Amino acid sequence: MLDELKVKPGTQARIADRDPATTLGVDKKDGEKRLEHLVEQIDALQYRLYAENRRSVLLVLQGLDASGKDGVVRRVFEGVNPTGVSVTSFKAPVGVELEHDYLWRIHAALPRRGTVGVFNRSHYEDVVAVRMYEIAPPTVWRPRYEHIRRFERMLVDEGTTVLKIFLNVSREEQRTRFQERIDDATKRWKFRRDDLKVRERFDDWLAAWDDALTETSTDWAPWYVVPADRNWLKALAVAELVVDALERLDPRFPEPEDGLEGLVA
Repeated sequence: MLDELKVKPGTQARIADRDPATTLGVDKKDGEKRLEHLVEQIDALQYRLYAENRRSVLLVLQGLDASGKDGVVRRVFEGVNPTGVSVTSFKAPVGVELEHDYLWRIHAALPRRGTVGVFNRSHYEDVVAVRMYEIAPPTVWRPRYEHIRRFERMLVDEGTTVLKIFLNVSREEQRTRFQERIDDATKRWKFRRDDLKVRERFDDWLAAWDDALTETSTDWAPWYVVPADRNWLKALAVAELVVDALERLDPRFPEPEDGLEGLVA
């Protein structure tokens, strides 16, 4: 499954050619059962990562509006000790953030050693959103691809595994979710009229993200495009990727002090 989702470095991401509603050949009942097991694995592996306190994992979640980033975070990290996981949501920079380079606030929010950090939106907004809203000319945002590649290389060299996931929602499913937000009083706060203006340029936004993924999927920090129309499949795929990253790290408990065997407190 994981290799199928990967944007292989040096190739075009082709997000528009990927099916947002696919089940990847997984049965829903089996997938939900597998997800429960994966969540347990994440808890156990994260505990070992925290105890080891040498390395960290950064999960970057991106996607068009209503792709389900919040829901994925809730489901995948359900039951995980909150001391070992941090979630940061990046909005448009304001105040002191505007007085620094665009990666300043990103660097400050990186996960500490021994923890998993989740970015709900990230430094990639400083390329794609800046481009789409014409906040800056191409001479400003185009060089950021190279900045980001080098930045992530540094993070990996310093012990942070960078896992980047784009949640790929279809135009029709986005419309359905927008309507649910409008109709449900408990979700209406998530919706803004401007969301519809952004939706009018759905294909343009997808193309901009395609460029970003193509330019920044590297051997050290590849992108994965996860089908996002089915919530259970989306959470399953993200959980699989998180477990895979943690298992490759294979964190170990530190050696205990000598003489503790048989000690009575």
